[in-house]
Amino acid sequence: MGMLCAVSFNRYGRLYYLDPGELRPAVGDRVLVPTDEGTEVAECVWAPQWVSEDTSGFPKLAGLAGERDLQRDESQRRRKAEAKVAAKKLIREHGLPMKVIAVDHVQESTGGTSSGARTTIYFTAPHRVDFRSLVRDLGATLHCRVELRQLSARDSARVQGGIGSCGRDLCCATFLTDFEPVTIRMAKDQDLPLNPLRISGACGRLMCCLKYEHPLYAQSGSYPTSGQRVETDEGTAKVVSRHPPSETVTVRQLSDGAVRRCSLSEVCGSRRAFDDQYG
Repeated sequence: MGMLCAVSFNRYGRLYYLDPGELRPAVGDRVLVPTDEGTEVAECVWAPQWVSEDTSGFPKLAGLAGERDLQRDESQRRRKAEAKVAAKKLIREHGLPMKVIAVDHVQESTGGTSSGARTTIYFTAPHRVDFRSLVRDLGATLHCRVELRQLSARDSARVQGGIGSCGRDLCCATFLTDFEPVTIRMAKDQDLPLNPLRISGACGRLMCCLKYEHPLYAQSGSYPTSGQRVETDEGTAKVVSRHPPSETVTVRQLSDGAVRRCSLSEVCGSRRAFDDQYG
């Protein structure tokens, strides 16, 4: 048992959980977070709270951000904005099929100069791109070392963030750490319409959430399939759809055409195969 707080490096960005240690930042406070490139400024979006989990493996806050830290953070944000504008302009001039997704700037030296700084530009492209001449021009324009990294469609959605069809923040931009394989078979097993607009996420690939409930559907061998006739307390009915998460099925009564949802125990006692051709 210990305390955890959540911070974000960007407004509405991904949350990172840390051990506050002796610090008690309030929501909206700027704090220092240890990273591979040194401490960075982030905003506290969830004040420290006691949790039942073991917090010994979480990184600790490095402290509260001071005036010098805020000035350094603002300087880095300006450098990122300048690099993004320069990259888009040079990409157009070189005629490359690239789209800039994000920019990261790290000041590796002290003294406020740009010597030793590194700017990383993340982009997407439909195929591999020869950007050697672009890197040279970017280095001459930004006066620092420049790296270009191509992102996949899923990584691009993770970096940019957004709202999914469910109305919530994208899973990949909030809590997913690894992308698990998602197949069209998962959509078929869940009786979802195989319409790309309905089962694709913001990245254009199959939605990661298809993986969440798939184990329930994979183990639903005892469920009647769509088109089968079953016996209910109101007579013979035809199965319209099944709902393994709630252990229910939707049926249409053959007597009056009424549609209702029944529990699995109500319909599995007596059922026989049904051929749609003769239904």
